[in-house]
Amino acid sequence: VQLQASGGGLVQAGGSLRLSCAVSESIFSANVMGWHRQAPGKQREAVAIIISGGSTNYVNSVKGRFTISRDNAKNTVNLQMNSLKPEDTGVYYCMVALKGRAPVWGQGTQVTVSS
Repeated sequence: VQLQASGGGLVQAGGSLRLSCAVSESIFSANVMGWHRQAPGKQREAVAIIISGGSTNYVNSVKGRFTISRDNAKNTVNLQMNSLKPEDTGVYYCMVALKGRAPVWGQGTQVTVSS
């Protein structure tokens, strides 16, 4: 399975971006999908995940601002990011774990939020 992330870019604080991750196989049976980010000099952290039943979970710092969603018809997992802050800057990676298979990571997309 291959993942292709897109939608990153440069935005001013308070702005919005929408990340999308296209998956080369059906995500209908995916156990877990999510977005992680790695800021300069920091460890990669999980930002948002969505599990097979549709439940979502977010790191505290993005709750109320970010929304993760899945589109089974298009085989995409998306991250809508609103009210962006400079501390949201980093490389964002999508991750998909299809049923019975190891997690796979996308190549990352850069998000830069200027103050």
